[in-house]
Amino acid sequence: MVNRLAGATSPYLRQHADNPVSWREWDADALAEAARRDVPILLSIGYAACHWCHVMAHESFEDDGVAAVANAGFVCIKVDREERPDLDAIYMDATVAMTGQGGWPMTCFLTPDGRPFFCGTYYPKAAFLELLSVVTDAWTTRRDEVERVSGRIADELRQRTGRLPGGPPVSPQLCDHAVSTVLADEDVTRGGFGGAPKFPPSALLEALLRHHERTGSAQALRAVERTASAMAAGGIYDQLAGGFARYSVDNAWVVPHFEKMLYDNALLLRSYAHWARRTGSALAARIAGETADFLLRDLSDGPLFISSLDADADGREGSTYVWTPEQLIEVLGADDGAWAAGVFGVTAAGTFEHGESVLQLPADPDDAERLARVKAALLAVRVNRVQPGRDDKIVTAWNGLAIIALAEASVALERPDLLAAADDCADALLDRHLVDGRLRRTSNGGVVGSGVGMLEDYAALATGLLTLYQHSGDPRRSVAATGLLDTALAHFTYPDDPDDLGGWFDAPDDAEALLLRPAGATDDATPSGASLITEALLTAGHLVDDGQCYADAAAASLQRYSVLLSRAPRAAGHWLSVAEAALGGPLQIAVATTGDPSSSDLGRAARRLAPGGAVVVIGTPDSQPLLAARPPIDGADAAYVCRGQVCGLPVTTVEDLAAGLSGPV
Repeated sequence: MVNRLAGATSPYLRQHADNPVSWREWDADALAEAARRDVPILLSIGYAACHWCHVMAHESFEDDGVAAVANAGFVCIKVDREERPDLDAIYMDATVAMTGQGGWPMTCFLTPDGRPFFCGTYYPKAAFLELLSVVTDAWTTRRDEVERVSGRIADELRQRTGRLPGGPPVSPQLCDHAVSTVLADEDVTRGGFGGAPKFPPSALLEALLRHHERTGSAQALRAVERTASAMAAGGIYDQLAGGFARYSVDNAWVVPHFEKMLYDNALLLRSYAHWARRTGSALAARIAGETADFLLRDLSDGPLFISSLDADADGREGSTYVWTPEQLIEVLGADDGAWAAGVFGVTAAGTFEHGESVLQLPADPDDAERLARVKAALLAVRVNRVQPGRDDKIVTAWNGLAIIALAEASVALERPDLLAAADDCADALLDRHLVDGRLRRTSNGGVVGSGVGMLEDYAALATGLLTLYQHSGDPRRSVAATGLLDTALAHFTYPDDPDDLGGWFDAPDDAEALLLRPAGATDDATPSGASLITEALLTAGHLVDDGQCYADAAAASLQRYSVLLSRAPRAAGHWLSVAEAALGGPLQIAVATTGDPSSSDLGRAARRLAPGGAVVVIGTPDSQPLLAARPPIDGADAAYVCRGQVCGLPVTTVEDLAAGLSGPV
């Protein structure tokens, strides 16, 4: 028995390559080996930035005694949940069904054909050893019971992934109901929704902003401002270097779980940028700009973006980020140190562990120059501490989310460097991850992983490409996007049955056959693949020639999943965003012109003719300028690129432009 993880493309798997446990990757050979030996599978699923994954590794998987028991009685398989979201979805459903909760590391025991019969999460060493003994005894002395239980669990899981019934028509009333339901759960004192632990509600923030744009709802906007302001002031936000941690362990955003994920920061960048654009909030603009800088500086791998930064450094969670009053004085001197302790909420008792505090910024001090000087000095010291590990795996979907956020933030913040970064990322993804017309899920160090692209990969990248197309008018972007959408329609939809229109699977029809084919519907920390693909289809339906097929597919998808908006809107934040976009209509004016965009007569005319709308002027090499018009609705000041609705017509003169704006477009 040997550990086979040294050649894995996943950094998380390679972290376990030196374990005495004889880990294997998930593949047909591993399942066949379990059948040949007639032993169960020990399946451990986690990810590189996960604190408790590291704890269980140190306590159990690096222990020779535990490894001896595991190797003797099991075929041991390690899975990176980010690399194989299909496996993670299946066995997370099983874990939640058996225990009532989920989490990572996920610890599952399976029959050789992949049916789960016992699942849990983190186990301390003593409890894990006892569990291995109990499972081995059940397998050897009560096999009939194990087979019966695993068969029943597998049947229940297949039923739980049954197709959703069609919901009510998407209407203003349905979206208003969904928003009212969400707002009823708001913590109006501390921001966010529900209690601890609190996760950044990025999809809900985006949905509430879109709802505000459609209806003018002050209540929806206030909810966004309360939550986004509270997060920006709390320890969940890195007050020195920018960027958000994955979640807060308390209900006031004070103490984070320190891992930083690409997807969280991309989604939050989008929301903060649009809050800034909509309201002119200086706080929103600052947080959006700092988060964008964090992506470009700390999560970059050339033109692409890595997956995450660990929660741990030097074997201890959060050690890079926390401070004591004495440390502040040591770095800053007595006066500035005491001042910084008051500004950042650093106390003698501490807000974290061992008398240490996570930096917060509940209010901007009057002396902005002093704050900037103090932050720079602290950050200069912090970068010399042991830094968190980097998971430098490139995930297609998460890079797609980064493209969307950077491109849209480039307009909201007037930062062309963000658009350039988004453009470069798209080129690199298409060059590296698109192989023979099909997407790959991950790459690392230039090596493309073997995992096939999931629905969210196609959806996020297609939406990102359409976002770029709206900035540049470059037909390469729309052609690449519609190619991805065509592949998604061919390989991820429900069978061609009139009663099943609009449904989506997470994995393609030619992927590895597993216990079941996952079909996630709800939005979680990231939007579901189904809601993301619906956004892309809705946008393509208005952007491209002969786009009616995409518009029809988007409408069918919204109809299929609208039941979530009526029954569980907090779990359908991105669905609500897409529904609001479908209802909201055109909102932005973009003028593409030859020559220098800054001196465009058409651009100046557009701003004069539509003072209530956002006008984006872009240069294009095409001989014919293009107007993509989104007139303001009810006097609302404008939205921004990629809001789901675009109308286009060619114009060559200011008179053409005026006629287009005054007539139907």
